[in-house]
Amino acid sequence: MSSEPVIIEAVRTPFGRRNGAFRETRPDALLARALEGLVERSGVDPERIEDVVNGCVTQAGEQGANIGRLGVMLAGFPVTVPAVSINRMCGSSQQAVHFAAQAIAAGDISYAVGSGVESMTRTPMFSDLGGAPDAGSGFERLNPDLLEKQEIVHQGESAERIAEAWGISREDVDALSTRSHEHASEAAREGRNTEILTTSGLDGEGSPIEMTSDEGIRGVLDPEKMAGLKTVFREDGVVTAGNSSQISDGAAAVLVGDRERAEADGFTPKARFCARVVVGSDPAMQLTGVIPATRAALKKAGVSINDLDWIEINEAFATVVLSWADELKPDMDKVNPWGGAIAHGHPLGATGGGLMAKMVAGLAATDGTLGLQVMCIGHGMATATIIERI
Repeated sequence: MSSEPVIIEAVRTPFGRRNGAFRETRPDALLARALEGLVERSGVDPERIEDVVNGCVTQAGEQGANIGRLGVMLAGFPVTVPAVSINRMCGSSQQAVHFAAQAIAAGDISYAVGSGVESMTRTPMFSDLGGAPDAGSGFERLNPDLLEKQEIVHQGESAERIAEAWGISREDVDALSTRSHEHASEAAREGRNTEILTTSGLDGEGSPIEMTSDEGIRGVLDPEKMAGLKTVFREDGVVTAGNSSQISDGAAAVLVGDRERAEADGFTPKARFCARVVVGSDPAMQLTGVIPATRAALKKAGVSINDLDWIEINEAFATVVLSWADELKPDMDKVNPWGGAIAHGHPLGATGGGLMAKMVAGLAATDGTLGLQVMCIGHGMATATIIERI
């Protein structure tokens, strides 16, 4: 009989804006804060943790040298706790949670952590391709033979192609962005985000502060300013900085355990896994994988979109959410109820674990049962998870 993996606790740091509150905080320190907070919240003895699987996208500079292991040691865990760092791009820490759960389901271990971290301030996106931070995407350094076989484009261009294919207007994407900020602002104002760990940072003048909410949330947006923002990827396009995910810094951690062992040890599990999915999709459209990933997860869990009580779809770009919604026809009141990455930010390797922590907290706060998390991924992939609150 196989073991049943369950989520015991899930936490995240606030997400900081690029060059914001966490500008002087190293990424390994952000990860250590998430791991320390996970232990504090759950009460687990770190010695019981048999592996830490950590997602991180740009594994260079301060995020190199297996940042997962470095964060574990920095957090003061026993040296007997191993760790590995993985890169499934934007889905990295969601995949880390999957890998942790799969190791437990296989019976290999009883407790594991799926975590993630990204400081997009201190380790700029694409710097793992070996170029200077201001040198662009670095795609020119990819294998020329690959570029002959596949069209590799920036995600922003893919977002514009989605707008074309689904007939999404500038008004549509700006409206979704406004909704994201309004929902996130309301949740923060009312203190709903119980998954957030108080984390030390700096204010604009460099004085120490304690961060308790996401830094990028703007609250009420000025429609005229939104409409006046210039498009980034196409002159006649729809994608602007205002309707795309924010470049951010943050970390997250999820404690997964074998249900029988955890309950015997006195833990009260928060959720169980109904489906864990990863798919590949068209690398040029690249962000549409959320559609087949959602369908696969629903099929695996044996539920419909209407059975779900909470949905977290990563707002990499507003066009991703709108095209997905057009295909899946969800109840939009259940989609990103506390806002999404357009408002709270998208620290690449940390977002998957962060959205999982937010969804676990959201299901508990609303007495919901079933939750779906789905994320688009660079080069055409997507991850999806369905959990059931216990």
